[in-house]
Amino acid sequence: MQETPFCLSVGNLLSYSMSDSNSTDFTNPSTFILLGIPGLEAAHIWISIPFCAIYVIAILGNFTILFIVKREPSLHGPMYYFLCMLVVADVVPSTAVLPKMLSIFWFNSREINFSACLTQMFCLLSFSAMHSGILVAMALDRYVAICDPLRHSTTLTNPVVAKIGLAVVLRGIMLVLPYLFLARRWPYCRTNIIPYTYCKHIAVVKLACADIRISSYYSLAVAFLVTGVDVFCIAVSYIQILRAIFSLPTKDARLKTFGTCGSHLCVILGSYIPHLFSALTERFGHNMALHFHVLMNNMYLLVPPMLNPIIYGVRSQQIRNSLLQLFTH
Repeated sequence: MQETPFCLSVGNLLSYSMSDSNSTDFTNPSTFILLGIPGLEAAHIWISIPFCAIYVIAILGNFTILFIVKREPSLHGPMYYFLCMLVVADVVPSTAVLPKMLSIFWFNSREINFSACLTQMFCLLSFSAMHSGILVAMALDRYVAICDPLRHSTTLTNPVVAKIGLAVVLRGIMLVLPYLFLARRWPYCRTNIIPYTYCKHIAVVKLACADIRISSYYSLAVAFLVTGVDVFCIAVSYIQILRAIFSLPTKDARLKTFGTCGSHLCVILGSYIPHLFSALTERFGHNMALHFHVLMNNMYLLVPPMLNPIIYGVRSQQIRNSLLQLFTH
């Protein structure tokens, strides 16, 4: 039977790790080795250039959004408060990953402390759950604003928005803590080499020499509770929104009202479609080369934070006008 590129890459990595460290005990490793993008080591410097540029654009765009919302009193409302939460949930995961990624690309610094590895896992998993929860909160805001506009200001008050934000943060943290507990208690006796640019949870789990079915079952449960329930809530909200929009008397009114949801819909698609694509390639893309998986995971982390400020800057007239006023001043 012919071996796939993915299997050959993993086999080569395991052979390398066994020959390079066959006398080392990895039962409780103090460090892991991140390989970067296996198979593309010669191009690491060139790959770092677009990654670094994407991150800089994301940081500038997201902090511009935060500055404009803070500076402009007319933007002090639920929609823009949730947008600021989304900005933070976008920036933190890429910031947790990119510095170490660039140190691999530029300085060949591949070692990462076990605690730092767990910290990366926590940031990636918890803020991903928070990001999904914030999208639900934004869908709720659009639902109230369109379906019950007279009660929007009295329903989504600042204390209510703060409580929703706190609930989203607590849900993200509580759902992720078992991942860290399981990862810390497992013995690691195979290798300490991770064929990624960061400590991806499934890559770390596969290094354990223990029964990891409990982690697999918990991951499925969390995927259902977070992605499944959140997508369902967003879908229900938009079904009600569309019903309200189609009940409006004129076409102009329908288009204008639907336009207020355009930015949110673009962010939803930009968040869930790459996540779905990444999950499908992990599950069914066994014929794909390992470096393709790694590149796709990196793009999933870096590209959405860059696109979201552009989407809101282009589609939101209030942010666009505030930005123009800032540059004019």
